[in-house]
Amino acid sequence: MKNRIVLLTYLIFAVLITACNFNDDTEDVKGVPVNPAYFITSNLLEGIQEKTVKLNGKETRCYVLKSNSQASEHPMGPWCPRHLDDQKEKGGIWFEDGKIYDVSGHFIAELSEFYKDDKWKLFNEEGFINVTDTKEGCLAAAKPKVEEAYKNHCVECLPEYFKDQITTFVIPVIPIYKSAPQKFKRGGIGVAFNGVKFDPPAPTHAIIAAHTIAPLDDHGGHVNPHGGYHYHAVTGSTKEIEQPDGHAPMIGYAIDGFGIYALKDKNGKIASDLDECGGHVDEIRGYHYHAGAPEDNQIIKCLHGVAGYVDLKE
Repeated sequence: MKNRIVLLTYLIFAVLITACNFNDDTEDVKGVPVNPAYFITSNLLEGIQEKTVKLNGKETRCYVLKSNSQASEHPMGPWCPRHLDDQKEKGGIWFEDGKIYDVSGHFIAELSEFYKDDKWKLFNEEGFINVTDTKEGCLAAAKPKVEEAYKNHCVECLPEYFKDQITTFVIPVIPIYKSAPQKFKRGGIGVAFNGVKFDPPAPTHAIIAAHTIAPLDDHGGHVNPHGGYHYHAVTGSTKEIEQPDGHAPMIGYAIDGFGIYALKDKNGKIASDLDECGGHVDEIRGYHYHAGAPEDNQIIKCLHGVAGYVDLKE
């Protein structure tokens, strides 16, 4: 009988330990509250508001920001060169297999060799490049099923096509850490201090399947109909918050409220203890993320907090 009681006690204790280990809300990992003063308010459509929003079934204090996704610290573009003679200054960047390539006229000319596929030909006999240089062309090409007439094009959508769109970011004031990594929701993974979205990886495989490319500009951004101008890479072009201790500068917030910092610190070093999402903890910043290298096509890999959301109004 005594052995049975000991065994039962052990089993109950084991169940309680297991339950605690899988209860994300007991995680003793803190983050720094969102600081609305970091944002460039002139880029926002109205003042930052604080509202109570239900996230993950719980009432949560959140900041609500609205933007038309127009960068102010740098020009947006260029993306597509117009002729095979154009140098890299006339185009943006493209990534493949962890490397970045300048989208010059020469790069466009060599795409059939680059991808080992002779169906690639984005230019005519005079060397002029096929570019989606109208809003109609943008809408026809910047979607999963590219219209036949816009295959073998360099896809370029301009910010002014979607300047009236309103992107709303809802971000927890105080981030709540979850031990299990969280998948990205639709709409965006975070926001730079200029009000422009950080997006998940660009769907390069779907893009090249139609024999199109959709270059980023040198600032890591391009435009599509589902959110206007947005970033797929961090290149140091946006507002940064320097850190007094030499830590990598802060560049924005993830949609869960944890800060996103540049990849390298003041001495050019990369943190060696990043988790599966690209985050770690220190005594000053609590849990936070570091952006991936531009060639990775991955700003952060997942979320470790209760996520807010991004809403788009046409």
